[in-house]
Amino acid sequence: MIPGMNPKDMARVMKQMGIKSDELAAKRVVIELEGKKLVIEPAQVVQIEMQGQKSFQISGDVKEESTDTLEDAKLVMAQAGCSLEEAQNALKEANGDIAQAILKLQKE
Repeated sequence: MIPGMNPKDMARVMKQMGIKSDELAAKRVVIELEGKKLVIEPAQVVQIEMQGQKSFQISGDVKEESTDTLEDAKLVMAQAGCSLEEAQNALKEANGDIAQAILKLQKE
């Protein structure tokens, strides 16, 4: 928004320009990337429609999560000679760092 401009005036100007905006009642947004996902929670989502195209503005607290956890756990399990559960726990403690998880399990 433009600093110092009344939100009602801004909405009126946007409407005159053919821009529609609606706030969506989203609680959480997940963006899946190659090998990881971004989780935005709590999320504020505004849908903007302009010239027939829709776009979304998302804001909130962002956390990054790995999506390859099972494959990573199997690798740790094979290298450290431990159970799947132990490998998953070690990966959680190492914040997804495979090498650190293997070293931790080998020290035990």
